Amino acid sequence: MSRKHRQYSSEFKAKVALTALKGEQATSEIAARFEIHPTMVSQWKRDLLDNATGVFEGKNSSKTAQKTQEEIDTLYREIGKLTMERDFLSRRLDR
Repeated sequence: MSRKHRQYSSEFKAKVALTALKGEQATSEIAARFEIHPTMVSQWKRDLLDNATGVFEGKNSSKTAQKTQEEIDTLYREIGKLTMERDFLSRRLDR
């Protein structure tokens, strides 16, 4: 019989990771307290540290995302145009 993997909320993961960052308890103690595997505590702590800069990006990240989306849209239009030209020219050569 296989067991289903338990899914944890992002709030729970953040709580565990912040507890680990405080350094007041050992990883094994934190894992026992929250009833999870010690590897998960380490992974969530590492994830929090790696993604901490995203918290302070604020409005600039939304502007960057919008600019990136505009670039993607422009590139898709260009791809569509080139595909149409290729199809047109290949039909002309087949005659």
